[in-house]
Amino acid sequence: MTSHQSTQTMKPATAAKKLGVYLEATPADFREGVVSRAELNELQANPPQWLQDLRRNGPHPRPVVAAKLGVSIAGLARGGVTEALTTEQIETLKQESPEWLVRERATQAEVRKEAARIKKKHAEGTE
Repeated sequence: MTSHQSTQTMKPATAAKKLGVYLEATPADFREGVVSRAELNELQANPPQWLQDLRRNGPHPRPVVAAKLGVSIAGLARGGVTEALTTEQIETLKQESPEWLVRERATQAEVRKEAARIKKKHAEGTE
């Protein structure tokens, strides 16, 4: 009896998430097919022009937008940002620095500071 290894595939939405791109902005053949693990690895290692352009210019999915703005995804929602944004739109938001963005960045800074404090406390407690 011979065993064969089946090819591991994923939905386009999963692949887009792993690639850090907005699914709706990807080419139709990407959105309508399935992506194998080997194809995903190849896209990551040697991104085609469409993927390079999406990563550079967007539109970007919310996790990427949040990271570029230095806020949480929930902070984006509280600020009224619910759609994908382009790099240009993100830069404009940074320059305009609306009140909600300033507030959410401060909140995120506090969250990071508290996480670092807890991590340090745990490290000191284990020694």
